[in-house]
Amino acid sequence: MTVAESQALTFDCETGNYHTFCPISCVAWLYQKIEDSFFLVIGTKTCGYFLQNAMGVMIFAEPRYAMAELEEGDISAKLNDYEELKRLCTQIKRDRNPSVIVWIGTCTTEIIKMDLEGLAPKLEGEIGIPIVVARANGLDYAFTQGEDTVLAAMAARCPDKAPVAQTEKEERGLSKLLNFGKKKEEIVQEESEYVNHPPLVLFGSLPDPVVTQLTLELKKQGIKVSGWLPAKRFTELPVIEEGYYVCGVNPFLSRTATTLMRRRKCKLIGAPFPIGPDGTRAWVEKICSVFNITPKGLEEREAKIWESLEDYVSLIRGKSVFFMGDNLLEISLARFLVRCGMTVQEVGIPYMDKRYQAAELAMLEQACNDMGVPIPTIVEKPDNYNQIQRINDKKPDLVITGMAHANPLEARGINTKWSVEFTFAQIHGFSNARDILELVTRPLRRNNNLKDLGWDKLVKEAHV
Repeated sequence: MTVAESQALTFDCETGNYHTFCPISCVAWLYQKIEDSFFLVIGTKTCGYFLQNAMGVMIFAEPRYAMAELEEGDISAKLNDYEELKRLCTQIKRDRNPSVIVWIGTCTTEIIKMDLEGLAPKLEGEIGIPIVVARANGLDYAFTQGEDTVLAAMAARCPDKAPVAQTEKEERGLSKLLNFGKKKEEIVQEESEYVNHPPLVLFGSLPDPVVTQLTLELKKQGIKVSGWLPAKRFTELPVIEEGYYVCGVNPFLSRTATTLMRRRKCKLIGAPFPIGPDGTRAWVEKICSVFNITPKGLEEREAKIWESLEDYVSLIRGKSVFFMGDNLLEISLARFLVRCGMTVQEVGIPYMDKRYQAAELAMLEQACNDMGVPIPTIVEKPDNYNQIQRINDKKPDLVITGMAHANPLEARGINTKWSVEFTFAQIHGFSNARDILELVTRPLRRNNNLKDLGWDKLVKEAHV
């Protein structure tokens, strides 16, 4: 295929199955993000074994999650679902006293049709703790979409009016106290840092340092972030009123975006996602354009970041990459790697919402045209057997894949990188672009080191 032939994105769909990590793994990062929460996963022993393995590194921590294991009596409807869940939630309240209990529904609760949404309001009234129901089952959702279902459920719990904390007199007194000793000019300057614009709420679970970085990036443009969903504490969920603007930071949050638009009557800013210096700049620029703000210093900032990445970019420039599809970050990562000089042979993705990712898809297409490389085919719900054949034919320099396929591909002499690592790494914002390239180049740097030591011949013999 020549570059001239590829002028537009092409989409394909293969098996109709999700070949991904289980979405209940979202508990791993959400329970740490929402500090006053408790997650109760309602499923079978298989779900429990999965969580033990997926989060085994936290064995010495004190996690705020647990399994409600469904036994034969539950599945055959011999036990009372409400009484069993009441017993568990009462114990959780006594032992932990969280601000919210999140019920995570699994495949089994879907199959036996447990009415979690019907049970939750009554039990919530009895125990006095909010209960949020999220159906993060692997039948309907891919890996990272578990977070999407939780945030969509929490969006309904966001207050629609700000609480009245003080009287006007108290507010004036507090203002005097905070500004004590400051000159009038300094006070006016601080108050004028932000442009007068409608409230903006950002959604997506990110580590606190990244939240601070992105909030400050917008502050530099005079944009004030009214809140984040989720907040560090359930009791600090952002106020969301009709007409508020919302913007996502992750490409797998289409259900949350839809809930905010349809249920809460918010206006969605359809921006690319702040992954890589190019994506972060486009994300900030899009938000600025919605609020009629002329962005300042973004070109220089992006150029400076690219300059600092050259030692990594030089390792992958001219090389090829193949995405098997796992965490729904594939489009954003592909767009960034094309800007780094790589050729993306195929983008496998478990689920593709073309409306929510429209700006990101346009950026990927533009990046390929600007860099003079073929535009990859995007394969939704790819068939892994077919992908293996295409990998054998195309012989990419790197395959980004789920954990299940990494070792078999390595055994065939193909460089791989676990896609799950991008989920847990800090990859958003200008300053974290280096972390993305640290992950991408690690297998290539490892092979270069093996060559220097003369081990590459032994590895090839082992493959034979």
